[in-house]
Amino acid sequence: MAASPGGYYPPVGFHFKVEFVGIGNDNDIRFQAVSGLTIEYDTESFKEGGENRFEHKLPVRTKYADLSLKRGMLTDSKVIEWCLKAFEAREFKPVTVNVSLLNEKHTAIKRWEVVDAWPKKWAVSDLNAQENSIVVETLDLAYKYFKVKS
Repeated sequence: MAASPGGYYPPVGFHFKVEFVGIGNDNDIRFQAVSGLTIEYDTESFKEGGENRFEHKLPVRTKYADLSLKRGMLTDSKVIEWCLKAFEAREFKPVTVNVSLLNEKHTAIKRWEVVDAWPKKWAVSDLNAQENSIVVETLDLAYKYFKVKS
């Protein structure tokens, strides 16, 4: 984002889209929340002889949290059809998922390319006649890793 006369303004977190490469329709890019774009190291502790004040922590491997997507339930979704094939017929076809942070001109300023994602969990919010709320579906995806692209 270009610097303005008043300084730099960080991008907003509510303008984004989620694309499932090879599946989905125009409505399948709209989600209300994305979480799980997290990477961290597993560590292994090493105790050195003669050094009792601390132990060394060494990086072992990276690990990625599940990607969690939330949206109002769609009645015609290719993404959910893809999920149901995995859950009902055990047909797992990993796909690339692109999460793009957009600017005010609707162009991507940062993109997370999630590699070999597959559906791990699909949940629908509670149906309750005493509440006035939409039905929200939550989709949790496992994946190998992600790459950050500009």
